[in-house]
Amino acid sequence: MRTEGSCNTIRIRYQSRLYELPYTLIRSSRKSCSISIDGEGRITVRVPFHLSEKEISRLLVEKRLWIIKKYLETEKRRAERPVSDLTDAQRDALEKRYVAAAKEYFPKRVAYFLQFTGGSCERISIRDQKTRWGSCSARGTLSFNWRLMLAPPAILDYVVVHELCHLTYMNHSPAFWEKVESVYPDYRAARQWLKDHGHELVL
Repeated sequence: MRTEGSCNTIRIRYQSRLYELPYTLIRSSRKSCSISIDGEGRITVRVPFHLSEKEISRLLVEKRLWIIKKYLETEKRRAERPVSDLTDAQRDALEKRYVAAAKEYFPKRVAYFLQFTGGSCERISIRDQKTRWGSCSARGTLSFNWRLMLAPPAILDYVVVHELCHLTYMNHSPAFWEKVESVYPDYRAARQWLKDHGHELVL
């Protein structure tokens, strides 16, 4: 259970400039707090129902340096995105073709790497995730971002291996990364490529 997000603003002074950043506050039955910034620079703060306004303010003050650096990094990446001359209709048509191709291609790569990672994959879902390239549910459902079809095949394979290894380790423990490396030795380079170029995977 959660409440609808309310709009708020946080003021942060950084390098002699004052930033007023809007954020969405969401209260829920969760036990912990989290702050996220998506690829469009939207800030979301998630807190438990019982957290007071004073405690929320304290959280934002403590995390203000991380918030502003992450926000500015996101804005820089947005500015570096390739400028597309596609119309909305053309973009929608291309997206449908890429999604269809992803629905055919990802299962093949999952089937190939599953023989090395082990685990049980119950279902594969293709999505347009805003902040993730892939995910793995406790029930064995793997979800992949169709935009990976715009990346080099080796990068797509890394994400497939990463999520398949979560079928065995639902965390990012040393054992998890050892499993990833045993199947995909060059995973560090692939992770860095996504950090450096992931924002470019747009139509």
